[in-house]
Amino acid sequence: MSALAQTPPSWRRFNPLTLVRSRLRDWFHNRLPATDTLLLTQRNVYILPTRPGWMLGFTLALLLVASINYQLNLGYLLTFLLAGCAVVGMHVCHGNLRGVTLHLTPPAPVHAGQAVALVVRLSSERKRARHGLGLGVVPQGSEPPHLAWADLPAQGSSELQVAWPAPRRGLLSLPALTAQTLFPLGTFRVWTVWRPAAQVLVYPAPELYPPPLPAGEPLAGGAQGARAQSTGEFDGIRAYRRGDPMKAVVWKKAAQAFASGRDSLVSREAQTSQRQQLWLDHAACGTGEPEARLSRLTAWVLMADRLGLDYGLRLPGRVIPPDQGISHRNRCLEAMARA
Repeated sequence: MSALAQTPPSWRRFNPLTLVRSRLRDWFHNRLPATDTLLLTQRNVYILPTRPGWMLGFTLALLLVASINYQLNLGYLLTFLLAGCAVVGMHVCHGNLRGVTLHLTPPAPVHAGQAVALVVRLSSERKRARHGLGLGVVPQGSEPPHLAWADLPAQGSSELQVAWPAPRRGLLSLPALTAQTLFPLGTFRVWTVWRPAAQVLVYPAPELYPPPLPAGEPLAGGAQGARAQSTGEFDGIRAYRRGDPMKAVVWKKAAQAFASGRDSLVSREAQTSQRQQLWLDHAACGTGEPEARLSRLTAWVLMADRLGLDYGLRLPGRVIPPDQGISHRNRCLEAMARA
């Protein structure tokens, strides 16, 4: 058996050049100033030939050597004409990106595993249009970035949206972004690297198939007659009255009434539902792993919010009293994201 066959597969895939490149990239990104608005100037815009550009240079060198060797005047003309076009293309390509202002809109919170939408507005004060501007997230490996492309009108603005998958919950810093252009000939690549200052709040991923909501807890000193069902709907209902909110209608009982040929609606009795409270407790989730508990609590918070119930949240070191509404839901999700 050869020594290569005895080497573990992970060692075979180890590439020192990739490691050095990754460390140099991280060092360079950390040196960049973090800002949500970036004006591209000659100080932060870089240019290098592309593969077609290197091939064009090699071809020009061959044409020049052949023209010198055979003393071809038309060869000199063709060589310097193509070289002049390449130089003009380099100048136009660099000016196509220089002078553009990039502005990032703060991203909205998402759940772990979902894509964070990064909306960037590109604006220009130049009196000529800019073509072929690309924007994307700087990849971690050596693969090329996935870019979104747009044209920028003269003295106008344009929006580009790129996606970044949130790897975990918490308050995360956004990855570095890159803007580039190959216009007009594709022989030169002009790019910049941008490190945004904004952060994104990532909520825990909700459990796919959570158990029913826990039973409500009676209020201290309150009546014990009202009990919460496992579906999150409370006992104590009455006939529907004009003006009752739609979230107070017990739709399960309404569906049963419609199936039996009746059209009567019933609503939850507010005075009865206040005799108990729905608490979502981190210590009573029925699972051992902390992330699994937060995932189940997230699913319960979303379920209780859809049902229009008052619910409270108990986390280690923090208690959020019962309430309802979008602001209360976001407050509970934010507390779990930062837990």
